[in-house]
Amino acid sequence: MKNTLKNIRLFLFDMDGTLYLGSRLFDFTIELLDTIKAQGKRYMFMTNNSSKSVSDYVAKLAKMGIDATEEDFFTSSQATALYLLEHHRGQKLYVCGTRSLKAELAKNGFEITEDTGDTDCIVMGFDTELTFQKLHDISYLLLTRPDIPYIATNPDYVCPTEFGSVPDCGSVCDMLYNVSRRRPVVIGKPKPEMPLLAMKKAGVTPDQTAVIGDRIYTDIKSGLSAGAYTVLVLSGETTREILDASSDKPHAVMDSAEELLHILKQ
Repeated sequence: MKNTLKNIRLFLFDMDGTLYLGSRLFDFTIELLDTIKAQGKRYMFMTNNSSKSVSDYVAKLAKMGIDATEEDFFTSSQATALYLLEHHRGQKLYVCGTRSLKAELAKNGFEITEDTGDTDCIVMGFDTELTFQKLHDISYLLLTRPDIPYIATNPDYVCPTEFGSVPDCGSVCDMLYNVSRRRPVVIGKPKPEMPLLAMKKAGVTPDQTAVIGDRIYTDIKSGLSAGAYTVLVLSGETTREILDASSDKPHAVMDSAEELLHILKQ
């Protein structure tokens, strides 16, 4: 593991549960990021959390003491916008998501509507501003228009917090499945597109890339699918029991990304 990680040029970090929990930055995070930079390597933040725009994340990390730019991020919101531009360009979107997600999609040229009679496509995100009206509207659209395109930014069931977890996009999609028997087209991890696009942006190959995260079914699976080296950290959602039961196995397992820091400093 040590020799393999020494050859890595790009570190793709999940954020919540890997570098911080909620609003609490792990003690080792800033030193880890500074060490990667000092060694002439690059890191990027790759998150399925679509509740914040890239500019929101830059501001959030700044408050934690991390100096980041928009070029340091690749989010499921950005991946969803790219998918929509390819497959649903020019369509009006009903977005069950935060104002930040709506702003990200609007920035890419999409018209956002709350009129169920004047929408072409449903987009589901991790909606920390969720209301019953949104659930009502999505249910109505799925049941009365069975062919309407239906896209979700990410499949995560929970989002880690300082006290445990809260429901994420995947859990709300399951709730809507119970109503409609419809599943969305899911963007973001575990699909390989996010890490592959990040590699292309950084000019590196899969064998020069490591994906580090706390979820097997999103972070690790996306890294494996993209041919990258994968590091599971047990500082977020995944437990040893979940790991043992999973058919997807990471290349390395660490209690936290602090172990990565120690390896890089050796």
